[in-house]
Amino acid sequence: MMLLELKQKTWEANQDLVRRGLVLYTFGNASGIDRNENLVVIKPSGVDYDKLRPEHMVVCNMDGKIVEGDLRPSSDLATHLEIYRSFPQIGGVVHTHSKNATAWAQSGRDIPALGTTHADYFHGPVPCTRELTDDEIRGDYVLNTGHAIVERFQGIDPLAVPGVLVAGHAPFAWGRDPIDAAHNAVVLEAVAEMAFMTVLLNPHAGVSQALLDRHYYRKHGAAATYGQR
Repeated sequence: MMLLELKQKTWEANQDLVRRGLVLYTFGNASGIDRNENLVVIKPSGVDYDKLRPEHMVVCNMDGKIVEGDLRPSSDLATHLEIYRSFPQIGGVVHTHSKNATAWAQSGRDIPALGTTHADYFHGPVPCTRELTDDEIRGDYVLNTGHAIVERFQGIDPLAVPGVLVAGHAPFAWGRDPIDAAHNAVVLEAVAEMAFMTVLLNPHAGVSQALLDRHYYRKHGAAATYGQR
């Protein structure tokens, strides 16, 4: 068997989505990439999380062809691959239909940066893509979803904003590996819930760029002060 460590991490990331309440039944998926081998490990399609094991993870090449595994890969594979092709800094991708982030996606709205919890992980709003055209939906829908994500991130650092909302659909998140991507997906859902409540309480809520910068850079970058050396 190949890529045993990446299969284990990808399995753990998928299980974390269940533990944190981000998926129901077989909704959602996590993947990881080995940049040296140019191979992606992803959850198999429609397999119950309770029955899922590391050896069930499917290995695919960057063309979406199965390299190892007896099960079909996630139906979202083409979106994951497009994200990996376009964002070479990342090593893991997660897709969920978590309640609050999905509500923002279905509304077609960015999640605004309203406070320091948001800024600890996202250096600015979590962007929402445009709606896909009818032709894009009728065509290679899953790949075109990836194209819409990449298009929306023109001018945005995907490591500084490690998540996106797909209009009318749901969120994707990513990170340096599958575990990090799952972590960011959990935070994205929490941020979406807090933003929803904040906007209900005060539609005009906002926070200064100085405060957002202070909290983002205290956790990220060469001069970060958060945590241990």
